[in-house]
Amino acid sequence: MAREKGGFWVGVAAAIFYPGTRLLAKRTFVGRDKLPAEGAALLVGNHISHLDPPYTAVFVHQAKRVPRFMAKDSLWKIPVLGPILRGTGQIPVRRGSADARNSLEAADKALADGKIVTIYPEGTLTKDPDFWPMVSRTGVARLAVEHCLDGSVPVIPLAHWGTHRVWDHKRKRLGLFPRKTVVVRIGDPLDMSRFQGRAVDNELLREVTDYLMSEVRDLLADVRGEKAPTEFYSPRKARNGTKREGGE
Repeated sequence: MAREKGGFWVGVAAAIFYPGTRLLAKRTFVGRDKLPAEGAALLVGNHISHLDPPYTAVFVHQAKRVPRFMAKDSLWKIPVLGPILRGTGQIPVRRGSADARNSLEAADKALADGKIVTIYPEGTLTKDPDFWPMVSRTGVARLAVEHCLDGSVPVIPLAHWGTHRVWDHKRKRLGLFPRKTVVVRIGDPLDMSRFQGRAVDNELLREVTDYLMSEVRDLLADVRGEKAPTEFYSPRKARNGTKREGGE
């Protein structure tokens, strides 16, 4: 299988991320054969650490594909990282209705062009104290409804585990010893046909989002060897004295 052409900046990123991720932790990659050898795919993942994207990037690149991540636009302002993000075709996400729409249009184009797009629907690192996925934004559902209901573009759940132990973002602490293991695992493509023929409204977008993140959560539960909560952590409800909402 020929490698998808990436260009100079993909080579630069690979030269940094391959040894960097290996240095920081032991890597366990599971399910890489489930990625399509060519054509578009939407990877939907949980988000527990700022280190999630480098490990997933290596995972996808080892499958001879070039990943495109949807990531907050402030990262484009960081020296060295900014040129890499621009040069590798990553997708900046800007807050605000018009800007968010532009970000989704860029992701739409990437999928239409046959690229692999990775999205973290939570929009930020999970605030769940136990690192389960929290209530997510519905942008992922808009992409899925637009591209994935007929099965032509697979939606694939993605789970990260262990990156939060390498970099503790709350304490701003790097944990290299004892040596940690980072797991990146993808599951089987999801059957989206259940949503075909439905009117695209807020109810559908919420339902699709919760379905996708429920599948991600269940995959993460397998990785962790633990039982997942039946509802998603809600920062809004936590402020009001409860913690969870939604889910399947």
